Amino acid sequence: MITEPTRTPPRDDRGTQPAAWRRPRVVLWTAAGAVTLGFLVALEIVARGYGFSGPITEQSREVIFKPESGPLLYGGLALTMVVLTWRQRLIALGVAAGVDVVFFLVRWAVGADLNFGNGALWVVLGCAVLGLTRRTGRERVLLLKGTGLGLLLVAGHKTGDTWLLITSETRPTVLDAYVAAADHALGDPSWMMGRLLEATAPVSTGVLHVVYGQLPLAAALVGLYQLRRVAVDRRFPAHHLVRTFLVIGLLGPAIYMIFPVVGPIFAYGADGGAYAVANLWPDTLPPVTGPQPIPFDDFTPRNCMPSLHTAWAVTLFVHTRQGSRAMRYAGTFWLVGTLSATLGFGYHYGADLLAGVVFALTIETAVRCSAHGWNRSAVRLVLLGSAVFAALLSAYRWMPVELAARPWLYGPLLVLATAAVIYAYVRTARGQDTEVSLPGPRPAPEPVEPAAVEPAAAAASVEPTGSTEPATTTGLQKAAGSSEPPETRETPESPGSPDARPELV
Repeated sequence: MITEPTRTPPRDDRGTQPAAWRRPRVVLWTAAGAVTLGFLVALEIVARGYGFSGPITEQSREVIFKPESGPLLYGGLALTMVVLTWRQRLIALGVAAGVDVVFFLVRWAVGADLNFGNGALWVVLGCAVLGLTRRTGRERVLLLKGTGLGLLLVAGHKTGDTWLLITSETRPTVLDAYVAAADHALGDPSWMMGRLLEATAPVSTGVLHVVYGQLPLAAALVGLYQLRRVAVDRRFPAHHLVRTFLVIGLLGPAIYMIFPVVGPIFAYGADGGAYAVANLWPDTLPPVTGPQPIPFDDFTPRNCMPSLHTAWAVTLFVHTRQGSRAMRYAGTFWLVGTLSATLGFGYHYGADLLAGVVFALTIETAVRCSAHGWNRSAVRLVLLGSAVFAALLSAYRWMPVELAARPWLYGPLLVLATAAVIYAYVRTARGQDTEVSLPGPRPAPEPVEPAAVEPAAAAASVEPTGSTEPATTTGLQKAAGSSEPPETRETPESPGSPDARPELV
């Protein structure tokens, strides 16, 4: 009797099959999770040392107590629901709304502060428990990724708030005088834009307040558009907007500790109160000579260098380039509006915006390449962006008077250095043969020629009855010239098929 050879799974160089926990992707995700948890624990300990709660405590208390931001929690729920079917999404929203109604009535009865969002957090945590206890394999991984993305959105916001409190506690002086002097090389754009908004108020200020305040909402809409096919394809795209947003929000506040700046409306305007140098913004330019660190209060965040609003707006602009025409216009509008608002409201100097652009493109390149793979041009861009960012901060700190004394030379040099990073990013992004950020429509299947179907039917009719493969499948494979074994070909019922029907809750 002749026995068929059995298939053996692929083995590594030592001749043994690697364990599941030793696979590179599993090791990478485990290491990333351990680092993130360690960072949050360390931040919690530092925050407790200064007398306030950290991100872990703040997020844990919102399971029962009044949430700080209900829309933020529902934004996290929306990100989690991208992995669910429409029926599951309706159930999740119904449960979240029901829980919020119960909490609202209890708080109203006892006279506590009213807010919503607990139900959204309960549903996200419930999805995590469901993934661990009721799902296996790819469905478990997919559901846990969705819940992790939703929780990271909330944790990133809490982490940013904690960072800002730490900057105000640990940095008693600010470097606004240095940045204001360096800003003379750029023509003092914050003072110029501030006077322009005063002249065009209240129309311009009303529009820009909405644009500046609703940047997270715009980013959430673009992110949800990018992730809209996750429930159908049963996988996340390799790269999307939310990943870069989270990394910028985690790394940016660390720069605040190195270069503390509060902004012109605080250092030189009425909002600074007794700590302001003088009430100069936006009518009178500040002095250039002899910049010194300025003592400031212990509650205003040192959150200007770099401008993270600029970094986020640039990232939003980049990720809308491959969308529809309306989305491209919206991304451009939000970028221009955010830059105008950050300058016109006195929240940032022009120097902050240049640093924010370089910071955003460098982070976006690194995060994109971590998903799609590195190449020589990407490595060069990350090194160039890091070098230009460090050079900008060094110039602002150590040679601001020289920059202001020769604006005709150093102003164009600062702009050209930023433009060099933008140009390198455009070339690198165009040269990468990667999956687009905004997936387009799925291609239609190629038509099958009738002449190819008839031989297939004939081959199926003479297939031996003792074959272990379905006759029709074998015939079609022979007619199409496919050498792929039938068990590896995806069917509408297989998990990897785009038409797969996931198990309902």
